[in-house]
Amino acid sequence: MTTVLIIDDERPIRSSLRDILEYEDYKVFDVDNGEDGLKILKKEKIDLVLCDIKMNKMDGMEVLTTAKEFSDIPFIMISGHGTIETAVEAARKGAFDFLEKPLDLNRLLITVRNALEKGSLVKETKVLKRKFSKTKEILGSSSGISLIKDTIDKVAPTEARVLITGANGAGKELVARWLHEKSTRSSSQLVEVNCAAIPSELIESELFGHEKGSFTSAVKQRIGKFEQANNGTLFLDEIGDMSLSAQAKVLRALQENKITRVGGEKEIDVNVRVIAATNKDLLKEIEDGNFRMDLYHRLSVILIHVPSLAERKDDIPTLATSFCEEICADYSMPVKAFTPDAMKALQALPWTGNIRELRNMIERLIILCDKKITEDDVNTFANPGGPVSHTTSLAGNSSNAKDFDMEQFTSFQDFKDYSECEFIKYKLEKNNWNVSKTADDLDIQRSHLYSKIEKYGLKRDQE
Repeated sequence: MTTVLIIDDERPIRSSLRDILEYEDYKVFDVDNGEDGLKILKKEKIDLVLCDIKMNKMDGMEVLTTAKEFSDIPFIMISGHGTIETAVEAARKGAFDFLEKPLDLNRLLITVRNALEKGSLVKETKVLKRKFSKTKEILGSSSGISLIKDTIDKVAPTEARVLITGANGAGKELVARWLHEKSTRSSSQLVEVNCAAIPSELIESELFGHEKGSFTSAVKQRIGKFEQANNGTLFLDEIGDMSLSAQAKVLRALQENKITRVGGEKEIDVNVRVIAATNKDLLKEIEDGNFRMDLYHRLSVILIHVPSLAERKDDIPTLATSFCEEICADYSMPVKAFTPDAMKALQALPWTGNIRELRNMIERLIILCDKKITEDDVNTFANPGGPVSHTTSLAGNSSNAKDFDMEQFTSFQDFKDYSECEFIKYKLEKNNWNVSKTADDLDIQRSHLYSKIEKYGLKRDQE
């Protein structure tokens, strides 16, 4: 139900407005002073405010100015001493409209409907912008995040290549987006390539394009990612998984700013800024012969390391609150609050999946918990790392099956996810975390296996 707040120090006016609005099926709050009105605005879900200008304790203009600091709720100002100057000042401070006393019933109702429609459009626009905007704010004030923000401000306006390192889910892609947004190339395209998700035999075609007939399935000419990103930014995510032959071609493209399509002979000039990211230790990959040292030095003009969530637990309250507001808005539900103990419980958890895991768990808590999220809720529902860390593994000795707690699963899907996670983990450990070999054993594509590893937050144990 739509809720309207009336702020007016004259009881007859409040009573008349309440009767009119309740007859139109609006829920109504009314108070006789601005201070109480602001308290209700902060406490209740209000869709529209009707506010008198001349009042005791706090002037209506002051109420409007204060409210606009924390809310976009539309205000309709009313006064028995209306002048053009007053109306202009009210509009300048953000009021939707200005009505003179005595109030005209028809004009009042039309103005209320228009103000509510505008408020609804503003909310919808915000939700859509948040949904479709991929460049979200980098949240947090820890030393590691502050250093990243400062580095982005210094590096983004330059043409320097950047190598971003960090664990899965830590936020490497977001750093790359901000480097592009704050660069002189922000008006051009940011083209992203997930090198781990593209089979090695197709990566060159994906990056550089191909000519018609260059191989069996090349039925037409294709433009590659380098050409698509011309005059913009090319983000090579998980570059540590790129094949050596593709690395050689990328190195040439970086050195000469020229590419050649697969099956083609013509050299094509490209003007691209390359940003790369990886969750691997590239220096170790170089030692193992899996990555070219000359390409590493070409890419790592600037190095940015994104700390894991475990290294920046002081940022968890900020992140959790932001995710909570965002998810509640998406679900069109009132924002839920965390108790102090619940926030401490979140900070105490072992966040192996980093920011991605935290957001998923906040969404789970919002769906399953009441108005306030408590420490017990966190302990019951959050459970990072899944049941693996708290129960006997299915992949272990079958004699332990009797001790396995089936009550931990609330649905058949939970059990299937758990079983799939355990089986993949078992195969990865059996193959010494060789992803290609494990994918062959499981008879699935390597890109699909990477998706599963990311979904379950699987991570190789550090020796």
